[in-house]
Amino acid sequence: MTNKNRLLTLAVVVAMTLTTAPPASAIGTPQLLIDQDFPDPDIVKTDSGYAAFSTSTGPVKVPYASAPAPEGPWRVAGDALAAVPRWAKPDGGFWAPDVTRLADGTFLLYFSAAVTPGGEMCIGVATAAKAEGPYTPAGEGPLICVPGDGGDIDPQSFVDADGTRYLLYKSDGATVGPPAAIWSQKLLADGRTPAGPRTELLRADLTSEKGVVEAPSVVKAPSRYLLFYSADTFQSSGYHTGYASAPALSGPFVKAGAQFLSTDLLGGKVDAPGGADIVDGHIYFHGWLGGGRTARGLYRLPIGFPGDLPQLG
Repeated sequence: MTNKNRLLTLAVVVAMTLTTAPPASAIGTPQLLIDQDFPDPDIVKTDSGYAAFSTSTGPVKVPYASAPAPEGPWRVAGDALAAVPRWAKPDGGFWAPDVTRLADGTFLLYFSAAVTPGGEMCIGVATAAKAEGPYTPAGEGPLICVPGDGGDIDPQSFVDADGTRYLLYKSDGATVGPPAAIWSQKLLADGRTPAGPRTELLRADLTSEKGVVEAPSVVKAPSRYLLFYSADTFQSSGYHTGYASAPALSGPFVKAGAQFLSTDLLGGKVDAPGGADIVDGHIYFHGWLGGGRTARGLYRLPIGFPGDLPQLG
């Protein structure tokens, strides 16, 4: 057996070890942290507590919130992005922001925005001295904008144990051709320079995913990498969070045999849970508020990793 086949066999075995999810009664009730529109949340631990960032809401380009502890109280505080990048449509919105801190203390804000004149989504970056900003757009153009992807969105930074930086993101795919996929792009230490070719981590290949995988987030467990992602269309109650595992960040990633967060698994307490981010033993995610499709609030649940596999509650 080749080394590649051994890794693939190991990944399949790992994925098969969790094929059923615990009942909603064992998970507990998700805590609603922000009871207003705050979609695609990114959570960052800061020197003074926690910060959260979301997709544009109304005139606010990148909404910012803060809290002294994961449980809150959370306060929506304003706009983290100081200006619209010259390459972006001013009225196109800024999606799924991600904030990371460099070794020199500089903060980077990754975001998706529509380019002019084409309108497809690409990934940009901005810099700031503080986690809450204000962030100033960097560069003359997008950081990630791959022709043929149909748009690149949902950036998520990851720093491996050896200090290597990566940016994960989603390619939108197309109605005709390959479905959506999640990619990893190695970056130089400045967090703003791609290094080498990108790597495909997984693709929307399950019927339940409806051609959509997005919102990647990686957790490094002692024995494996866990890649959380959202699937299905975000307007649907079928929108859910799944995960895949691999022995290395480069893969091969094998999807778990059961969904991890869904409307049904949460007993209907959250509608369409997705956009998950995991920080300090908590999984944060959004869900539709008030039984409608106009606003998504921010929720939290505790999460652990017994046996290097995720477990809620």
